[in-house]
Amino acid sequence: MRREPYPVHTTIIDDAEEKAVVEVLRSGHLSGFSAKTGERFLGGEKVREMEEDFARYFGVEYAVSFNSATSALHGAMAAVGIGPGDEVITSPYTMSATASSIIMTNGVPVFADIEESTFGLDPDSVEQRITPSTKAILAVNIFGHPCRLGPLKELADRHGLMLVEDNAQAPGMYYHGKRCGTVGEMGVLSLNYHKAIQTGEGGMVVTDNRELAERLQLIRNHGEVVVGQTSRKDITNLLGWNYRLTEIQAAVGIEQLKKLDAFNRIRQDLAGRLTALLGRHDFLVPPVVEPEATHGYYLFPIRFFAEKIGISRQTFVAAMQAEGISLAGGYVRPIYLEPMFQEKIAYGRQHCPFGCSLYKGTVSYEKGICPTAERMHFAELMTTDICKFPNSKQEVDEFGAAVDKVVANLAELRSRAE
Repeated sequence: MRREPYPVHTTIIDDAEEKAVVEVLRSGHLSGFSAKTGERFLGGEKVREMEEDFARYFGVEYAVSFNSATSALHGAMAAVGIGPGDEVITSPYTMSATASSIIMTNGVPVFADIEESTFGLDPDSVEQRITPSTKAILAVNIFGHPCRLGPLKELADRHGLMLVEDNAQAPGMYYHGKRCGTVGEMGVLSLNYHKAIQTGEGGMVVTDNRELAERLQLIRNHGEVVVGQTSRKDITNLLGWNYRLTEIQAAVGIEQLKKLDAFNRIRQDLAGRLTALLGRHDFLVPPVVEPEATHGYYLFPIRFFAEKIGISRQTFVAAMQAEGISLAGGYVRPIYLEPMFQEKIAYGRQHCPFGCSLYKGTVSYEKGICPTAERMHFAELMTTDICKFPNSKQEVDEFGAAVDKVVANLAELRSRAE
């Protein structure tokens, strides 16, 4: 069906970004940060403008930029006070940085299972994982759709926990009238090159909480030095890092944010077209869009039911790939199956933070602890990035035609599989 390689995903970088970057270059000020109290502690002109724009777009009081979403996640975990002996409940089916950010604060990730519709945290599974050591829930709006944020927020409030959203894949989406990333106490955004919008590398945390915003600013910029120049009494977790964004990146981010809604519409239009094409095949279930929610289709997840077609997911994916089509079986392996969790060792050779003397709990990372996540990854779920710009209706139509071709040749596929 397709012999040419796909165009490399990018966002639209045009004269607006070029003009903004040249302006910064000609100013001679590529960063405005300084690790001391005063105006420069909060960054340069472009960084502060970008943060104001993000706060306005998300309808929150504060936006704090970081040099990656990973550092932003670390900052968020540190800001809510996670430390040795604390547990944070999170998803096993996401990029590794979500769980790693917990370990960066010497906390222990506890993985709850996902549910089959949004592929986000299952609130019932989360509630079963809550212990006296639990301090926060780090939810993930995966693939571009919000997880069950309402029930998770109610659960967090009832148990006195912080809810933080990893919203790297769903910027601009809505959950019951609120922007994703604004239901929890903080929402973390990614500006990595393959996200909805980019600064090459970058991240942002949005929040309405002044105390959390100030803590994020200290963690981002050598807080252990700056805090001594303030009247702050609580200095917990204010060991600072260099997580600062450059003026060039911020200049790009200012222009990219203006295009976010347009990029989201492009993916949504292509996803609608692909959903319609796949609707004639009962063995494929395209993404579900829950009532009062929107989907950004960072990836297009498809559930595959082998019993309805008579071939394995592996055979189907191989056939589609042989037709030159972008399709993968699963997404990422459930995080707890990675060596760091299987061996329970991250810092030094004393199995910290899992074996830290301050940690009084027990945590299991055995295979089988999240059966839905494992079933999705190893048996049912397929993912494609076919809806990402600069792909177009042509690439989507090729995808649909390739599925039709595979179905038309099932007898041969079954014979080869046998």
